[in-house]
Amino acid sequence: MLLSYSSVNSQNKDVFTVVLDAGHGGKDPGNSYHGFVEKEIALKTVLKLGQFLEKEKSIKVIYTRTSDVFIELANRPKLANNANANLFVSIHCNSVKNGVPHGTETFVMGMSRHDMNLEVAKKENSVILLEDNYKQKYQGFDPNKPESLIGLTIMQEENLNSSINLASEIQNNFTNNLGRNSRGIKQQPLWVLDASYMPGVLIELGFLSNKSEGSFLNTEEGQIKMAKQISEAILNYKNKYFGVRKEGSVSSVYKEDLSNKTKNTEESSKNVSSFRSSIYKVQLAASSRKLDLNSRNFKGLKNISCINVGTLYKYMYGETSNLDDAKKMQQEARKAGYLEAFVVEIKQGKNEEKEIVVIQ
Repeated sequence: MLLSYSSVNSQNKDVFTVVLDAGHGGKDPGNSYHGFVEKEIALKTVLKLGQFLEKEKSIKVIYTRTSDVFIELANRPKLANNANANLFVSIHCNSVKNGVPHGTETFVMGMSRHDMNLEVAKKENSVILLEDNYKQKYQGFDPNKPESLIGLTIMQEENLNSSINLASEIQNNFTNNLGRNSRGIKQQPLWVLDASYMPGVLIELGFLSNKSEGSFLNTEEGQIKMAKQISEAILNYKNKYFGVRKEGSVSSVYKEDLSNKTKNTEESSKNVSSFRSSIYKVQLAASSRKLDLNSRNFKGLKNISCINVGTLYKYMYGETSNLDDAKKMQQEARKAGYLEAFVVEIKQGKNEEKEIVVIQ
């Protein structure tokens, strides 16, 4: 069975869209040490990064904020999803009570127990508590509870390899070109990355609690240097991977021959008429882990199905031939806690061939 996966809102292949997210803002200052304020440093660095990227005609830059305003956490990845972006890059500054630690870190979304730092996850997710009606909006998610962090939806596993590739470019540039201490690439359950459909990273530029490092990051020179290395990393990533395939993106087109039979994928993707019927389902999440399809594993939702695409398991809710009914199921899924659930159309063709189209 040949399975293809595509988007009805396909992106202009000539434009590479990067969403730049300056962490915190407004009533949420982030970390503050020695007079250094995270929200200010993050914004200044993001704006400088944007200036570097905007010099490239093939890159479109979108900012989650360009001034000192409070942006709800849920709206940051939503902006990137609506723009069908290729990358989501969130910039922050670190801190601890001890003034000794220093160095850069780049985080990707993941559930790995290795190197997990729940304190970092709690700190970056804690902005949720400043939002109105956060209990209803995030369906009981509590950034102070480890079980909530571990229980985040796992759609970003699709993008993990691409996110790690970008993170590696960034960390290598910081170390090799600026001589900054690298604390590595780490996987953390971070809401702002989990809810975005494309590869993404959260960069900790350094520790404001370390006076020397904070002083460097608080200067225009330091911000320019850090922004320059991030921009070079993004350009390197774009040149290496864009145009071949946008790894793991919901908007990407990829085909997997699940029966290991030789197929002409180009002809299959063009021959739309070969698809005889279609149904609609709601995709809840995608994971490299296979789960039992019982309601307790899916927030009480029943009628769960799974589609295997390579090493990924895509979990679907409901089934209908009517798009309006599918949209109602999408709302049910979101009320249950799957805030980024989306409708997919599954077209059934000849010889068990299927095409999955994302309905944005």
